[in-house]
Amino acid sequence: MKKINILLVCNAGMSTSLLIEKMEKAGVAKGIDATVDARPIEDIKSYLPGKEVILLGPQVRFKEKQIRAMVEDQIPVSVIDMSAYGTMNGEKVLQQALGLVSQAQ
Repeated sequence: MKKINILLVCNAGMSTSLLIEKMEKAGVAKGIDATVDARPIEDIKSYLPGKEVILLGPQVRFKEKQIRAMVEDQIPVSVIDMSAYGTMNGEKVLQQALGLVSQAQ
């Protein structure tokens, strides 16, 4: 089973809980062990070890450059697709994460 370790970054870490559930379900359906962790932007440094990709909620997209600098481009960073986030489309967000990891390899 393929594994992926994803960090979702948002304002408070609350709005993404439903998205996490849907992403993990989509992973199970595709035979992917997706570990998804959501954290508020202030807390992310301690959650970086072991993460393969960082996805930002659209509400914190203005922090993308700062986070890229923080991880020194060692971990792919991107903003979650706005429509996928708005509709809580876990499958689409998981595919976005997988694509970023694939491109980075």
